[in-house]
Amino acid sequence: MKVKVVTFGEIMLRLSPPGFKRFTQTRSFDAIYGGGEANVAVSLANFGIPVNYVTRLPEKELGDGCIQFLRQYGVGTDKILRGGNRLGIYFLEIGSTQRPSKVIYDRANSAITTAQLGMFDWDEIFDGAEWFHWTGITPAIAQNLAEICLEAAKTAKDKGLTVSCDLNYRSKLWNYGKEPSEVMSELVKYSDVAIGNEEDADKVFGIKAPDTDVTSGKVDAQKYKYVGEELMKKFPNLKYVAITLRGSISASHNTWSGVLYDGNTLYLGPQYDVTHIVDRVGGGDAFAAGIIYGYLSYKNAPQKWLNFAIAASCLKHTIIGDFNLVSVDEVLKLMGGDTSGRVSR
Repeated sequence: MKVKVVTFGEIMLRLSPPGFKRFTQTRSFDAIYGGGEANVAVSLANFGIPVNYVTRLPEKELGDGCIQFLRQYGVGTDKILRGGNRLGIYFLEIGSTQRPSKVIYDRANSAITTAQLGMFDWDEIFDGAEWFHWTGITPAIAQNLAEICLEAAKTAKDKGLTVSCDLNYRSKLWNYGKEPSEVMSELVKYSDVAIGNEEDADKVFGIKAPDTDVTSGKVDAQKYKYVGEELMKKFPNLKYVAITLRGSISASHNTWSGVLYDGNTLYLGPQYDVTHIVDRVGGGDAFAAGIIYGYLSYKNAPQKWLNFAIAASCLKHTIIGDFNLVSVDEVLKLMGGDTSGRVSR
């Protein structure tokens, strides 16, 4: 299999109270695996794009289970390193209406956090690949991972790959003494495509869309041209900036859209009214995967990349778990205007 896309990051065991129970109520947890870059890999595999996921997992049964979980969705796992003592965990309490979802991390000293420079043979990992995707979650975990991520991005650029980054700001992770803007600035210099949500550019680089208030659901798409312009001024290497636009009416009801900026044109996507969210975790990763798939599949049609990414990530909100388990045909059907949800027989 010729691998087109490589993603790198941490995959964790996800533990969630069943239904909409709170942490303090539950006596059991639903267990699956998930993580930003793995989520992108699974989406791309479902879309028929050959993809390898790179991480480090312990040589124990949970590491084995994680690899088997990825393999069942067609993700290449042969570049995963084994070692370290434990698998990272995150706990997710799924919110409803006015009660937001809540995440608690338990990932200190996980296998990937003890990885060191030189462990990953990026020349060999990228051999024959066309695209490398990383997110701001990985360099936020630990300084050594920021260094490994930079090593990967530099190698990818040297080998002529297209590099995408999802800014993915996580306030609970940046705690090892480095400012996010300092670390991320060095990494984004080696990226061609920057992806984020309504707030990421603000939280990481202080670039805020004027007259917007995400907490009130005020996300005027036209205002995000400024964010694209400012990011491209700061990082002239960027060719595209893609931003998801979530209007949070409640934890269960959002509007969902996005924009794509190429340095000249701001492409505006359709807006979907997601009136009953099943699981919003991984929505941004589904969008990132949609942008990558669109770029690889539709080449000179940025509007179609954007529309595909928005439709794919809209559907993610209807699926339990981190992974977006939808097909290209299902995405294209939604793009074509079929929002009825009628039974397919």
